[in-house]
Amino acid sequence: MSRRVGRLSAAVALLAGVLPPALSHAVEINLATMNCARYENDMLQSNLPGYTTDPIDTVMWLFGYSVAKSGDRVMYGDSLRAYGFALDSECKSNPSSSLLVAATTVKSKRDNPMDLTRLDCATFETRHQNLRKADPESAATLTMWMFGYAVGLSGSHVLDAGLLEKFDSSLGDHCAQHPQDSLFDALSSANAAVPGLPLNPVPKPAPKAAAKH
Repeated sequence: MSRRVGRLSAAVALLAGVLPPALSHAVEINLATMNCARYENDMLQSNLPGYTTDPIDTVMWLFGYSVAKSGDRVMYGDSLRAYGFALDSECKSNPSSSLLVAATTVKSKRDNPMDLTRLDCATFETRHQNLRKADPESAATLTMWMFGYAVGLSGSHVLDAGLLEKFDSSLGDHCAQHPQDSLFDALSSANAAVPGLPLNPVPKPAPKAAAKH
């Protein structure tokens, strides 16, 4: 695990991006009704029927979700391990607590923030291609962070890893159409996999009044 987390830190430093996952997962996880005991014993141990998401990817999604809920507009590339251990400790101390509460209230160090508002989509897309070729596993895991972050922004509290490919495709489409947008703009804009976005929908123009004869 330590080697893979180290690769993820390096990947964030390169600012890699989206990569469609190899597998689809049909199980939806409602963070409000999933308690910490089941998170520890079922989700992370691959004992939850139908839920086959890699444990690191699960923690990465929750980390992105928690950062969004905190109001931060950054990615902490060196803090996945710290967050994962802090969440593990919180859940073992409070097994009946909901995963939603634990994931969004746990405190951990958050080092080396990368400002999502200062990275433009064009740069992001270029760098994602490089990471995709060099380390596809880390690229996919970073996409899980962004997916969790976008869901956190939307106000939802459902983890559905089966929508990762749709999320990835929609994010890529946005960046292709709006290369000058920041990555934060892209993550907070309409996405086919994240109901509730965009944060600030553009109002539709009022219908024109029928012409009088």
